[in-house]
Amino acid sequence: MSWLKILYPTAIRKAIASGIAYPCCAKCKAQTLSTLIALCLTGFTQKAFAESFDREASQFLSGPGTAIYLGTGVVLPLLQDGKPGIQRSIRTFDSLSTSTLLCISLKELTQVKRPDSDSRDSFPSCHATAVFAVAAMQSHYHPKSAIFWYSGASLIAYSRLNLNRHRITEVLAGAALGYLTAKLELSQKRGLILFPLISSDENGDSIVGFQVMGSL
Repeated sequence: MSWLKILYPTAIRKAIASGIAYPCCAKCKAQTLSTLIALCLTGFTQKAFAESFDREASQFLSGPGTAIYLGTGVVLPLLQDGKPGIQRSIRTFDSLSTSTLLCISLKELTQVKRPDSDSRDSFPSCHATAVFAVAAMQSHYHPKSAIFWYSGASLIAYSRLNLNRHRITEVLAGAALGYLTAKLELSQKRGLILFPLISSDENGDSIVGFQVMGSL
């Protein structure tokens, strides 16, 4: 009865084993067996429910959850950061766009087969790339919120593993690509591919790359 170890504590296992091995009468043995069957069914039902919920949660995180996370990361600075918010939103979107393009390019170059299909676009995980690019940007602007951004990014990255869409190496590579792209974005005064829209000073006003100097 080694499988009982997975489902029930030691005390319950001992009680069940005693009831079957040393029944005081046929009626007691029948009752013990009925209890055992009921417990088994309950345990398997709970396990199946947990697995179903886990998969549904991963599907949400990989789909709508990712869109909500990325959208929040790009738009939130506009709502809470005041004057620098515009530049921070643009820079976050720049990091997201650049890292995603790099990820897609790597997929085309590597042609790694996915673990769950014949598609050859598994390396690296663009979900992980995108969310960690946003997490790194927002953690830079709001260090106190870093744990929330990185926790959300990690959950989304895990969902790709849980759904068997990627291998661990592909998720880690994607996360590293997103993080490093964000750091590169922050090291450049005018950003990366959206440099015409980015001011060298996030506190300055800019219109399509040109700072407004005084009044016009």
